[in-house]
Amino acid sequence: MAIRRIVPNVSASASGEALANIRVFYETLFDLKPVMDLGWITTLATDNMMPVQLSIASEGGSGTPVPDLSIEVSDVDQTYRRACDMGLNIEYALTDEPWGVRRFYVRDPSGKLLNIVAHTAT
Repeated sequence: MAIRRIVPNVSASASGEALANIRVFYETLFDLKPVMDLGWITTLATDNMMPVQLSIASEGGSGTPVPDLSIEVSDVDQTYRRACDMGLNIEYALTDEPWGVRRFYVRDPSGKLLNIVAHTAT
């Protein structure tokens, strides 16, 4: 057996507006594109292929809570600026962590805590 993918599901209220707000958030902040929309579920994606990963954590590192999702980006500084331009509340400031990542935390419109991260050059 081979795992083909693991898909995180972000729960939203049944209102179309709530679903639309969450969709716009991910499309705007991460340049994700819709690949399926059935009305009650929308799947957003990129063309990038990455290995399947699942993290199990007791904390988020540096005393932070465990995030609901970790999203690795190619340019965390650009994504941070985009988040600030969107007026998002930064929950954990852009930080260089001792384990070799640069990251920040933000919440999506459904309240999910996102760890936005890029690996730093060593």
